[in-house]
Amino acid sequence: MAFCGAGTLSWPEEALRANIIAQVSLALNRIWTEWYPSRGYSFNITGSPGYDQAYVKGRTVFAVMERLTAELFNTYVQRTGDAEPYFTEYCDGKTVTCPGMKQWGTVDRAKEGMNALQILRYYYGNRVQLVTTDNIAAIPSSYPGSPLRRGSTGTNVRILQKQLSRIAKDYPSFGKPAVTGTFDEATENSVKKFQKQFGLTADGIVGKATWYKISYIYVSVKDLAELTSEGETAEGIQTAGGWPGTVLRRGSTGSNVEQVQFWLSDLAQFDASLVNVTVDGSFGAATERAVRTFQQSRGLTADGAVGQTTWNALYAAWVDAQSDLGGTAWPGTALRRGSTGMEVRLVQFWLRLAADNYSALRTVTVDGNFGAATVRAVQAFQTLFGLTSDGVVGRSTWNKLKEVGLAVANKIVAANIAPGQFTTTTREGSSGTAVRAVQFYLRRLAAYYSDVPTVTVDGRFGAATTRAVKAWQSRAGLTADGVVGRLTFQSLYDAASALDTSGPVVRTVALPAPNATLRPGDTGPEVLRLNRLLLFLSQWIPEINFTASDTPSDTFDPELEIAVRSAQRYFGLAETGEVTAADWDVFRTAVEQLLAANPAGASPEPSGVWPASALALGSAGPAVLQVQQWLNIIAAADQTADFVPETGQFDTATQAALESYQLTAGLETLGVVDVDTWESLRLAAQGLCRECKEG
Repeated sequence: MAFCGAGTLSWPEEALRANIIAQVSLALNRIWTEWYPSRGYSFNITGSPGYDQAYVKGRTVFAVMERLTAELFNTYVQRTGDAEPYFTEYCDGKTVTCPGMKQWGTVDRAKEGMNALQILRYYYGNRVQLVTTDNIAAIPSSYPGSPLRRGSTGTNVRILQKQLSRIAKDYPSFGKPAVTGTFDEATENSVKKFQKQFGLTADGIVGKATWYKISYIYVSVKDLAELTSEGETAEGIQTAGGWPGTVLRRGSTGSNVEQVQFWLSDLAQFDASLVNVTVDGSFGAATERAVRTFQQSRGLTADGAVGQTTWNALYAAWVDAQSDLGGTAWPGTALRRGSTGMEVRLVQFWLRLAADNYSALRTVTVDGNFGAATVRAVQAFQTLFGLTSDGVVGRSTWNKLKEVGLAVANKIVAANIAPGQFTTTTREGSSGTAVRAVQFYLRRLAAYYSDVPTVTVDGRFGAATTRAVKAWQSRAGLTADGVVGRLTFQSLYDAASALDTSGPVVRTVALPAPNATLRPGDTGPEVLRLNRLLLFLSQWIPEINFTASDTPSDTFDPELEIAVRSAQRYFGLAETGEVTAADWDVFRTAVEQLLAANPAGASPEPSGVWPASALALGSAGPAVLQVQQWLNIIAAADQTADFVPETGQFDTATQAALESYQLTAGLETLGVVDVDTWESLRLAAQGLCRECKEG
């Protein structure tokens, strides 16, 4: 266990329980995601406390730890609606800080009277639950044992297609194969494009290397091994844990019935054994039959009523299908009259939800066909919310539909009140819809900013909400009085909206072609840029023979010539070992495509480790906050360096400070945090912290 020695013997048992469960869950997440096998390692978990867990053979194990570990070894953390063991990031909270659980802080929580589950929810949010399993078995390998190719069928092909379909959300050029369980031409083409992108033999055959590379990218794009995993941020119509509190059965009506019907009708599109239903808000015989069929398929009591267990199971199944097949993200092309499919169904359901709350709107049928009625409903929605009333669902209309639909489903807007519209001042003791809105936005922001505590969205403004409001006000430069007036509310809404809609932005770097052909023996800044180009490409394309340990220089030496030849060979260029302007353009284009296709990681994983994607102007999240903290450590020791606000937002001040650091550190002054800059900042800050401690 990664505890702090014998001092933990004095810890309350509930604190020990919370820590044991968190450590078990973290280890299981590593195994569930095949974190290490998908990166080419032969093991499933490390012995390093800097990454996973640590065990010291022969060390004293105290009786209380033996007892609690024996009791809890098969208990782990899972979030409602998610399938995977949750990545319960933690740290000691004294010498090291992190966005997750602070181990010494668990002592304070236990002394306040919290039990283990309450402690875990304090740090990870109210969606987490404890799961105990009797399914104890050896660690399996997901690879099916033999290559998959055109004509293969079965469950493993379905898994492959689902993962490729989800990856296509971040890499649209790969194409999105249908999840049929049959390895067809579309699947083969998608595999070939994936293989080419990631430096594998582009033969369309899924052997072990391709299987685990797909698994690696799938886990990465869904953030399954991070605090901010897609389970946390994936947006169904109702947020996970949004159980309405009332059992729904034959005769029930209203928006909650619509919600159940929408999930059932969506799931029926993927599973022929399930029954399709009409989304009309009336729980009749057809809905009851559909519920029974779903319950039977999941091994639940088939009573045809939707209690909390069935509700959560429906939500979990829907999120799984949506996240694997594109989710609620903008589909990339406008939807208009004549469009069909799942995206149209989602638009129609958002319109139904909006019509439940806004008297100027009319309801539509959720059938996946964009007909005249849907056009009229979209136009009415666009008019109401100040958008161009053309009846076409482009990016702006999609995002506003999603925002309004979620706001209605989560009951954070009153009738005919738009999301973000201030209605009344709230403070401790207040209750109602306006309080729910404040709590909803705070929860969104808490996922990005570790100093903003998470809150329960229950509509009751208590002490926990006051603490979260004050934390946000301090961060936003407002009066930290815990009262949500117009300015604080607008600040919360604007910040949450920016995180929801902006997405990570990566600046394309202008790298002009050299004035003349570069040859072995040449020196100068153009050679240095060539070194950096190929070093970056080699991180993604193994065929480019240039390891990350190489230090870029301004000399065209034999090592650089080897890298150039391997790059020319990979891109199908003449293998001359010399770089013409045409060669340069090919290398530069590849770099730009990789930067555009790999959005900024939300969190360094593990803590302090390069997030495997560029951070640039517009990026946001804990990885950006880490860079800002490092810049400020350096600024404290260097009077010529600039301090930056630690906001987690990559703004112009951060960019200016970063470019200044890159200049003094001898790095390419790009204003972008690539792997070289990340490692340079990390080592510089660590060295200064060591000097501070030694001093």
